[in-house]
Amino acid sequence: MSLSLVLSDILHLSLLSCILLCESEALKEARQSVRKFPDGFQFGTATASYQVEGGWDADGKSPSIWDHLTHNDPCSTDDCKNGDIAADSYNLYKRDVEMMRELGLDFYRFSLSWTRILPTSFPDKINEAGVQYYNNLINEMLKYNIQPLVTLFHWDLPQKLQEMGGWTNPHIVDWFSDYARVAFELFGDRVKNWITINEPSAVCFHGYGSVTLAPMLNIQGVAEYMCAKNLLVAHAKAYHIYDKEFRPTQGGTIGLTHNAFWYEPETENDVELAEAVRQFEWGQYAHPIFSKTGDFPPVMKEKIAAKSAAQGFKRTRLPEFTSEEVEMVRGSSDFFGLNAYTTFLVYKNESLEGYYDVPSFYDDYEALTYQPTHWSGAASVWLKDVPWGFYNLLTKIREDYDNPPVFILENGYSTRGGLDDDDRITYIRSHLNALLDAIEEGSDIQKYTVWSLMDNFEWTRGYTERFGLYEVDYESPQRTRTPRKSAFVYKEIVRSRALDPHYEPDTTVMTIDEGH
Repeated sequence: MSLSLVLSDILHLSLLSCILLCESEALKEARQSVRKFPDGFQFGTATASYQVEGGWDADGKSPSIWDHLTHNDPCSTDDCKNGDIAADSYNLYKRDVEMMRELGLDFYRFSLSWTRILPTSFPDKINEAGVQYYNNLINEMLKYNIQPLVTLFHWDLPQKLQEMGGWTNPHIVDWFSDYARVAFELFGDRVKNWITINEPSAVCFHGYGSVTLAPMLNIQGVAEYMCAKNLLVAHAKAYHIYDKEFRPTQGGTIGLTHNAFWYEPETENDVELAEAVRQFEWGQYAHPIFSKTGDFPPVMKEKIAAKSAAQGFKRTRLPEFTSEEVEMVRGSSDFFGLNAYTTFLVYKNESLEGYYDVPSFYDDYEALTYQPTHWSGAASVWLKDVPWGFYNLLTKIREDYDNPPVFILENGYSTRGGLDDDDRITYIRSHLNALLDAIEEGSDIQKYTVWSLMDNFEWTRGYTERFGLYEVDYESPQRTRTPRKSAFVYKEIVRSRALDPHYEPDTTVMTIDEGH
């Protein structure tokens, strides 16, 4: 929904509500003392294959949906650029590991390219050159005691599978399971933390129900729900394959990474509505796994069934799980993987009743969201620095899902470039303060991951938004990486295992501490 459609008639309410919301959290955010992290807490950074590797057709790799999109519609990205070379990590992985050592990381989260390992999309042909690349990266990390945290699928689906329906084809359960088994066999002796799928709601809604991510199908109100069911079953099957066939000898953990914004009611009249939005936006993937009952959230089932009937459909547009599938999905994660960035306010605007002229995800949950203009913002229009929302999100996960182990697997801030990035430092510190508040109240949060280690291809934003602790010079054939001020600050957080709001780094030289 365009902000301009709704801002004029709710701005006065938003200003008042935000003042009330934020004042109650001001004391927590204004802490000035040094705060220690618990023993055993781990720090990392993250990237994803298509965003940094480059080598899009190197050594036998076949096309993904992002190769297909950016080659067939070059200006589907803001700067008409693609990930053909990106940060060239396919060739520069040793420099990447050197950066990890400079930061002193406990772990590094990266993803595998399905088409680099299985160029036919299936296990009939394993690409040895692709396997060797990941072996080299993993072994180089382990040489310096940096643990790999590996994502099987971070949005770069094989184009061949997309042409057969992608995540809307129920056969993808078997296709993904076969791929997962190959990865466990190849790398599981050294990889002890696995993520099956990154951000399922981004995969399904933005790729199948919208035009914001590949494959940009825009089949609203139908395809994203088909995708959601198949994705959850595929995840669960891969989980059980690992649990039964590989965990006994490899001894690792495996889960799924949820992307979750916090949705705060604008007024006390919007409390129930905000909860419905949370269940639609991220509960549709968390509830089937972490709730005691499993299945899609009841509010989703009720609303979509009612909407579908009113629209003339013969059955609900939300596919139903069988009882066996409910049980297979329920409990299929060893941790709550969380990508968390920002907060939105939720409200109901009766004047826009009937605004959507086709079935859609937003029409199904019958709410509108926005961010007040006075909230501090990043280069990404959707990304505001709202640490109290992060705290609320962590608290809700603890309360609703019986306090599962939580791995924060992405949290970060975008700029337009440059080495002095004080806004990013403020964001990271404020969110780590909120995280420590949640830990002090009992949340079992075990890992924190900055997105991202270095600048990367930021999907349809291209290279216009920069999330990296390290700046990448895309004009240089060497793709030179240079630490930003935030890299020095994060390095000190990792080294000291503490959050010191007064620390000012010497940014003249980045060194590798003994042990890395």
